[in-house]
Amino acid sequence: MEFRFELALCAALESPTRVVARQLGAGIENPGGRIVDVCVLTPGPNFDRRAAITPDRIPDPAIEAAVGPGEAVPLTRAFDLPPDRAEAAAERAAEIGYLERERRDGRPVVRATARYPDDWVGSLTAIENKPDLGTPGDLAAQLRYDAALGLFDEVVLATASYVTRAHLNRIPEAIGVWRFDPETGEREVVREPTPLDPAAPGVEIREERALRTDVTLVDPAAKARKRRRIAERAYGKGWRPDPPACARATTTADGRPYCERFDRVVDPGRDCGAPCDEYVPADPPATDRDRLRDERTAWVAAPDGDGPRRQSGLSRFL
Repeated sequence: MEFRFELALCAALESPTRVVARQLGAGIENPGGRIVDVCVLTPGPNFDRRAAITPDRIPDPAIEAAVGPGEAVPLTRAFDLPPDRAEAAAERAAEIGYLERERRDGRPVVRATARYPDDWVGSLTAIENKPDLGTPGDLAAQLRYDAALGLFDEVVLATASYVTRAHLNRIPEAIGVWRFDPETGEREVVREPTPLDPAAPGVEIREERALRTDVTLVDPAAKARKRRRIAERAYGKGWRPDPPACARATTTADGRPYCERFDRVVDPGRDCGAPCDEYVPADPPATDRDRLRDERTAWVAAPDGDGPRRQSGLSRFL
């Protein structure tokens, strides 16, 4: 249920003025300590400059490398990394079109194809999905983590349940709450989120126990680096999963994996394949995810490098 809820919400949130992605790591000192269900990126002033570089995620080491679009720099000087990692980062950055590589006097050198814009992200909103508030699990702890760290500009809880005052009292006041119907795509704002401050120091909760909570103080620079990584991951990844390789599989008009036999959206990683008695091996159904994402969001599938493709207005969620 939660997977179908999440995909329905992603489809409903898509807009030409934002980018939607799902399942992104949001821990800083403990990178695997927090995974956000959905992230919504709205464009900043130089979003079009970033979109013109590549539709793919730019590796963080390439962004941080001492290299620009001017004179080529020796690979060993550009990357403050061990040689094998520097080579891998440069190779990937060249594959996606961010770096150009050549050899001079027998040494590998690199040059950026464009200057990386620092202010291409307007805002990042994290959304935690919990369709059934009757089985909250670690929901309260996850939302306390988000509110204390302040990595995102806003954090929202999305649910299909009727939201009571008791539910609201169990989560931090800064967290917004939406009631979302995955069948109709209708969304009710139960409580607006309070803006957080990503530019301020944050507190990363490492572990909560009955009489003790272990935390790490995170400075604004570390938060800024993590936000950039999340933004790059969101821009390159999107939210649509690969459809299952089954003869009964198809996709919905908005690109969600769908099973004709069971007449519903499915989770290919859990519902399909050997565990399913109705599974019939076949090539995955044809679906043009890049076309859908290009048409429905601010992401640009084929940048031509000659300027803005669309007005990157800052409309919000309603």
